[in-house]
Amino acid sequence: MSRKGVSAAEKRTRLLDYFHETLTFHKLQELEKTVPKEKGIVQQAVKDVLQSLVDDGLVTVEKIGTSNFYWSFPSAVQQAKNAQLQNLEAEMNRIETANADLESKIQEAAGGRQNNAQRQEMLKQLQEAEALDAQYQKELKQYSDNDPSLIEAQKNIFTFQSYCVDKFMVDRQEFNRNFNIPEDLDTIP
Repeated sequence: MSRKGVSAAEKRTRLLDYFHETLTFHKLQELEKTVPKEKGIVQQAVKDVLQSLVDDGLVTVEKIGTSNFYWSFPSAVQQAKNAQLQNLEAEMNRIETANADLESKIQEAAGGRQNNAQRQEMLKQLQEAEALDAQYQKELKQYSDNDPSLIEAQKNIFTFQSYCVDKFMVDRQEFNRNFNIPEDLDTIP
């Protein structure tokens, strides 16, 4: 049977336990010698695991002179967790307050809508106006197909196209492709 390796989370836990058991500061070289023997973490992984603990704020590092010293105390970890808990509780209270404010605004807005005859009449007028607008939009679409400015723009394109074909000996399909002109431009209504 082959041995299974230790997971990254397990390595982190073991290294953090080592700090909490020794209750002192350590150099990296010292950790690379003692941790593999006592906690079963391979020497090459100690530095990476240590850096991940430092990044997460579970181990403190301080540069003194030319050496880096690492330490972690159970009380510091507990204080960090308590501070995080307080921050999360404050955030939750803020969100609950904002939620309550929004709920009261919703209730206020719903209370302001009284279903009386005047409101019904205004809703009816709104529906009629929307229907009339839809009808006008349909008519406008029909007229836009015969828009004089659109027809003039098409004439200008064809004039420019024939000028380039005659003057510069350019193929019509190549001209259309280069200027992104659809082949069926003359059949567009």
